[in-house]
Amino acid sequence: MSTDKKLRSYDWFGKSDKMGFVHRSWLRNQGYPDDYFKGRPVIGICNTWSELTPCNGHLRDFAEIVKRGVVEAGGFPLEFPVTSLGETIMRPTTMLFRNLAAMDTEESIRANPLDGVVLLTGCDKTTPSTLMGACSVDLPTIVVPGGPMLNGRYRGECVGSGSFNWLHKEKQKVANFSDADIHEMEIGAARSQGHCMTMGTASTMACMVEAMGLTLPGAAAIPAVDSRKKVMAQLSGRRIVEMVKEDLTLSKVLTRKAFENAIVVNAAVGGSTNFIIHLLAIAGRLGVELNLEDFDTIGSKIPLLVNLKPSGKYLMEDFYYAGGLPVVLKEMKQYLHNEAITVNGRPIGENNAEIPCYNNDVIVTVDAPLQKEAGIAVLKGNLCENGAIIKPSAASPELMKHRGRAVVFESIEDYHQRIDEPDLDIDETCVIVLKGVGPKGYPGMPEVGNVDLPEKLLRKGVRDMVRISDGRMSGTAAGTVVLHVSPESAVGGTLALVMDGDMIELDVANRRLHLDVSEEELQKRRAAWIPPAPLAARGYVRIHIEHVQQAHLGADLDVLRGGSGSEVTRDLH
Repeated sequence: MSTDKKLRSYDWFGKSDKMGFVHRSWLRNQGYPDDYFKGRPVIGICNTWSELTPCNGHLRDFAEIVKRGVVEAGGFPLEFPVTSLGETIMRPTTMLFRNLAAMDTEESIRANPLDGVVLLTGCDKTTPSTLMGACSVDLPTIVVPGGPMLNGRYRGECVGSGSFNWLHKEKQKVANFSDADIHEMEIGAARSQGHCMTMGTASTMACMVEAMGLTLPGAAAIPAVDSRKKVMAQLSGRRIVEMVKEDLTLSKVLTRKAFENAIVVNAAVGGSTNFIIHLLAIAGRLGVELNLEDFDTIGSKIPLLVNLKPSGKYLMEDFYYAGGLPVVLKEMKQYLHNEAITVNGRPIGENNAEIPCYNNDVIVTVDAPLQKEAGIAVLKGNLCENGAIIKPSAASPELMKHRGRAVVFESIEDYHQRIDEPDLDIDETCVIVLKGVGPKGYPGMPEVGNVDLPEKLLRKGVRDMVRISDGRMSGTAAGTVVLHVSPESAVGGTLALVMDGDMIELDVANRRLHLDVSEEELQKRRAAWIPPAPLAARGYVRIHIEHVQQAHLGADLDVLRGGSGSEVTRDLH
């Protein structure tokens, strides 16, 4: 047997004792030859493939391509499944299960004879969940993003999967789209394998991991069905074996500088607000100091360079043909830590120093940006003591400073029941307030913050209003939407105390969100407030409710922050 004790897998496969016999003999029923157990780095291929996750439906085939690269480099590939999270299918929200998938990933990696890991990701939560889990073990790890779909098509025009969802009501009620029109759109919106091709959360997560140095250069934007994505997967399989030999672990790549680079790049590409809650959770697993205010101080003054829906015109396929994220990284070099190391062993600035741009309408220059200041604004005030966020690039400029009367919905069910009532006392100057959709209150913090406007206002031509909630918003959506209010209403945050008719002031330039109610009146309301009953008595959902942290901390479970390393809890020997 192998005498290479540097490999973690040696403790399973390298010894001549009883347990070495057990581990090898049972695995031999898969037909592996002797040399696979003699010092080859064992590479775990963490696969989020599932037929219930349409965006990841091609990853079963991609695992085989990664395996080719691993074997070519002298490694021993072993694929394993983890909880897959299909944003478009799962109820009540995949965010409820992100931490469960992270726990699954962490324990699967730690418990098995793995020396390095390849994360096969795609749909929104599959990237942060698997990365969170991998960070808590801290082995050499590389990410292979599944890639976006080809551009959606509808009657000769490009349409974004996801983005049309938020126009569905408007098109039916106001634009008089017929059932046949909607059906034709449905067929053409998601026409190939891959995740949403807007700069939604899936694409944002792919850009995030490339900006942090966790993928090979250029991996984020390659369409899922492009043959070059397969090449990238195979080369990643080769590279992870070398990373094991170099002991290039996650914590060596994911330094504070890598997190700051990700914040800058997210602003430059017009990325999803969900980026914040996931990056905070990832930092919490590694013990990297990161707080909500960092996203504003580091990222809110960054120029917007990428002209993609929902903040722009184009889609991810166009982004790739224009040169992809390497062009943005090169263009943004004055804002980045160019010396930050990446999984190929080279600094990120060096990786992207010679990349040309092939379409300056899709990716503009830093000297002539689409917006001078993009990124995320972090709001503070008596309505959000621990913070709230808004995405200025997706908001209406005229609403960025606004004072309006609150129209309050106590739950998403209350909203659905009353929003289209003809006698609802609401106009375009009002502020829609939605409670009960935070991490504990929903539970799981769904993407409902960008609620549809009342039908009667849509018919008047109103297309945006200020909306405030403790929930999230899809990265494919737009609007003047205040999100992630913390503390949430379910734990007694000030949001829980808002009543119909209260005046609310939003001032994005001054980072202020204020409920114009006296402290004396708020104290009376707080004394009368009754906490909502827990929504689960057993199982994982109960664990989630009891242990989930607030949005400004990343909504991870408190018992999962940090990491336990790669040591197995108890040795059978």
